[in-house]
Amino acid sequence: MSPVAIWRAPLATSPIDARVTLPGSKSLTNRWLLLAALAGSPTLLSGALRSRDTELMVGALRALGCAVDENADGWLVQPAELRGPAQIDCGLAGTVMRFLPPVAALTQGDVRLDGDPAARRRPLAPLTGALRALGAQVEGDALPLTVRGQGGLAGGAVALDASASSQLISALLLAAPRFDSGVRVVNTAPAQPSLPHLQMTVECLRRAGAQVDDSTPNRWSVAAGPLHLGTVDVEPDLSNAAPFLAAALVTGGSVTVPGWPASTTQAGAALPALLEAMGAAVTLDAAGLTVTGTGTVLGLEADLHEVGELVPVLVAVAALAEGPSRITGVAHLRGHETDRLAALVTELRRLGGDAEELPDGIAVRPRPLHGAAVDTYDDHRIAMAAAVLGLRVPDLLVRDVETTAKTLPRFVAMWEQMLTATPVLP
Repeated sequence: MSPVAIWRAPLATSPIDARVTLPGSKSLTNRWLLLAALAGSPTLLSGALRSRDTELMVGALRALGCAVDENADGWLVQPAELRGPAQIDCGLAGTVMRFLPPVAALTQGDVRLDGDPAARRRPLAPLTGALRALGAQVEGDALPLTVRGQGGLAGGAVALDASASSQLISALLLAAPRFDSGVRVVNTAPAQPSLPHLQMTVECLRRAGAQVDDSTPNRWSVAAGPLHLGTVDVEPDLSNAAPFLAAALVTGGSVTVPGWPASTTQAGAALPALLEAMGAAVTLDAAGLTVTGTGTVLGLEADLHEVGELVPVLVAVAALAEGPSRITGVAHLRGHETDRLAALVTELRRLGGDAEELPDGIAVRPRPLHGAAVDTYDDHRIAMAAAVLGLRVPDLLVRDVETTAKTLPRFVAMWEQMLTATPVLP
């Protein structure tokens, strides 16, 4: 589909029956790319996601001297001595704007990072402060910022408040094997959002051969040492499965996602239980994960602080439910690509819905919705939520649906194909 200003979200006229194959996980792809760049030998990433966020990570690593080549099997990363000066475009990718400053501190030269206008509002100060405490020279506490690389970083012990994002801690852990003394991180926040993403970081590091101790809550230790990955098969992106699986529930149909892992650290692993709580029937077998609508869509009351990225789609389902919903524990969503809580409330009200912000979440009281043109705020998850609503709300128009290219470049084509009952490929 060529870029268009406004997309008419397709209305489902019958229950959906589809098999949807998803590309690789964005969160895993960008972690593997960064670790591959820090490794001591080449790495092949098979099934890696090609999207705006991952292309930005590839561009950043190339700017720092790594060779990243595409071939029929995936991305081949040839590590090299990190170098500056360099200019890095972070776009709106949290994994790039947060994961790269610690790596930039390892270079010899100035590395300037900037991104989209909305990226300049995303929280970075706890990370830049921690880097300074570890010996880095960093100018600025938000994008644009400059890291004056000195060829290495001493590392050691550091404390920071990571209540705004788990990426602030992951950034330090991922680069720590290349610090002189590794790193010992303490999170001073009373609660840590998106804990599965930190578990993902730890598992990726261990897969690369790093020594990691995460046995004490809110404390992580990574020893200095060599990294090696070899060939890595990237799991499908389970968070991108959310709108497709939600479509089965809200239309009373059935959607299967093949290749669903039996165990994973992805936040999307929570989807089966959450959709089941909202009225779906769920099965996991050799064919994949299948969600089937039962004709009933229930409201949801849940603390989702560990899986906040699933909230926009679940709020869309909640708006189509038979009873009220209350989602809490997600105040940190105000610092994502946009203020997701405010955006969801604004757009549901635009459609005639009844929603309100809570101090740490959102409440939704279902009532009949009507068509309108909704905004997406440069946020892929908001656009996906709008598509789910459009299955049941006639004449729902979505501005800048192509923002979904951040993590799923063919989202529109896949979404429209899902309604044709033919296998959907990424």
